[in-house]
Amino acid sequence: MKKIFISSDHAGFSLKEFIKKRFIKKKIKLTDLGPNNSVSVDYPFYAHKLSRYVSKSSNNIGILICGSGTGMNITANKHKKIRAAQCYSLKSTKLSRMHNNANIISLGSRLISRKNALLFINTFLKTKFDGGRHQRRVNKI
Repeated sequence: MKKIFISSDHAGFSLKEFIKKRFIKKKIKLTDLGPNNSVSVDYPFYAHKLSRYVSKSSNNIGILICGSGTGMNITANKHKKIRAAQCYSLKSTKLSRMHNNANIISLGSRLISRKNALLFINTFLKTKFDGGRHQRRVNKI
């Protein structure tokens, strides 16, 4: 069973809370790694924290949210066993899982709607890795 972790910075806090409420409503377990309010914070702290949790098991999935999604994504990809993907469309989300076996989705709260954020997260969670020729490439990361 997958464990899902979520974290944000201050710019992503409101979207993180919205996502949490939707997950709770659907009875999907989600571990919030902070922050606990919208006071300004440094995004690397939260991206590193979530990446450490996700890297502990191949079944773990992470959701990172900042203003653009870029800072969190760059930081997460500094960790071994992490393949974070900044997702901005349905196609980018599907391909991040199918071809790259991404285990963290990074979202920009200032760039996508709440509706699309939920769509991208649900797609990310449901889409399977294609393996095959893509596994060879993932092994080279």
